[in-house]
Amino acid sequence: MANPTNAAEGRRQMFESFYSVIALVFILVACVELCDASTVVDVYRLIQYDIAGVPFGSRVASLNHHAGSSLFAPGSDLSRTVVIFPLSELNETFIREYIEQGKPLGGLLLLLPRIFHPDNSETVGGHGVSSDKENLKKILVDLEQKLIHSSIHYPVYFAFEDEDLDTVLADIKKNDAAGQPATATTGGYKLIVTSPTPKKLTSPTITNIQGWLPGLKGDGDSNQLPTIAIVASYDTFGAAPGLSVGSDSNGSGVVGLLEIARLFSILYSNPHTRGKYNLLFGLTSGGPYNYNGTQKWLRSFDQRLRESIDYAICLNSLGSGENGLWVHVSKPPENAYVKQIFEGLSDVAQELGLKVGLKHKKINISNSRVAWEHEQFSRLRVTAATVSGLSVAPNLLENTGGLSDNREFVSEDAVVQSVKLVAESLARHIYGQQGKKMEIFADNTSLSVNPFYIKSWLHLLSTTPRVAPFLSKDNPFIMALKKELADHVAEVNLQHDVLNGMFTFYDSTVATLQIYQVASVTFDLLLLLVLGSYLITLFSFLVITTRGVDDLISLFRRPPSRKAKAA
Repeated sequence: MANPTNAAEGRRQMFESFYSVIALVFILVACVELCDASTVVDVYRLIQYDIAGVPFGSRVASLNHHAGSSLFAPGSDLSRTVVIFPLSELNETFIREYIEQGKPLGGLLLLLPRIFHPDNSETVGGHGVSSDKENLKKILVDLEQKLIHSSIHYPVYFAFEDEDLDTVLADIKKNDAAGQPATATTGGYKLIVTSPTPKKLTSPTITNIQGWLPGLKGDGDSNQLPTIAIVASYDTFGAAPGLSVGSDSNGSGVVGLLEIARLFSILYSNPHTRGKYNLLFGLTSGGPYNYNGTQKWLRSFDQRLRESIDYAICLNSLGSGENGLWVHVSKPPENAYVKQIFEGLSDVAQELGLKVGLKHKKINISNSRVAWEHEQFSRLRVTAATVSGLSVAPNLLENTGGLSDNREFVSEDAVVQSVKLVAESLARHIYGQQGKKMEIFADNTSLSVNPFYIKSWLHLLSTTPRVAPFLSKDNPFIMALKKELADHVAEVNLQHDVLNGMFTFYDSTVATLQIYQVASVTFDLLLLLVLGSYLITLFSFLVITTRGVDDLISLFRRPPSRKAKAA
């Protein structure tokens, strides 16, 4: 007769083995799910901001829905679907319904071609830009304007096309084309971005950088020397703050200012070639926001300094001036100072084989809207002009360094020619050589424009997002600009101020997207059924081999009632 203790021990070991098998099976299933779980992608959120309390941009950051493609059926309910759209597949119907009219959508992931990535270096900027690339750029420019001027109540993210995303999108399109969109029932891909609720940026700072090249006073000259200001706004604005590098607007203007400062520092380092003009260099912030930083910088000047400024030259979008530059002014073309500036530039342009045009646009003092940087000078009765490759005054938040403004579309040669034009014109004015064919910054001399210097700084600016509200006072880029300017000019200092309160910005601009391949509920039920059958069979086998068929049957037999036991 079997020992009851041994029998109990055997049964306990059997059940322990059974539970171990169950645990092992579930661990293996979990491992399979994790190994096939996700693709991780860096994504950039559509900017969220307010103007005078009116909301614009994407108002949501977190994302957790199944993925769909551009092949969704007409009339589909997409309120719980993240639509993945390559830029080349965007159509007017989708833009009108889901962006302009605000039709419900679970989320939108826009895939950009690699040519728009800040680190893209397929070509040297401005060379070999095909018509296909230009068409994509136009599509992106139009889309960006619609996105930043709409209030969108679902998360919108940008990512760049790559092999992983292409594979995922191909699978999604295949299912959508077969009439099997991803749902909780059918499975598919799920897109997740875990992000806290975006918070307002309190008192965002704008930082202006100022430097001087003092002129040479003559003997017994007690009067203050006249001043010429060279100015460029360095910050940007775009649909995605993490991607707004602004290679042309206004990276090219910043590069132009630094090269002009370098050239004149050589001249001013020698007393025999130092001009009788002070040169004031200003790298300003807040350009996209009515040149708010320029306004605050000018108002910090005392009356004496302001009156000493003969005129100011503002540099803007020089990299798009391959076919010529435009001189934008607020004062009439008949004004003596305006004529002097334009004729000086025209004379040099003719020698360089460039075209220069003049555009006059009056300013409305009662309207705070400022289209060009020189208009902030004009409001304080200081003569100024903007030299730009753009012929038309941009609208608010337009041509401010958005998604399509990268190194791919900037002509390095155009920047070099623009710098030479402005520097030569300034030098002839400073040294009284107007109207004379005297080349001060001749090629292959110590005073020639350095294309390698321009190229290196253009590369840095083309890989550095510079949306002012997201730049701290001691941001490495601002410190690098200050150091570079200090290498060429004197008395370099920073001016910190608060951005105009009319604009409010929110954080959460960059995130990580996780893409999971999720099995359907039918598959889960089938897997559960198979596992259950397997475990029951295994359990029965273990019981039979260790205790016999009678013990297996007794496990499922109803125990006798208490009355039967009592009887």
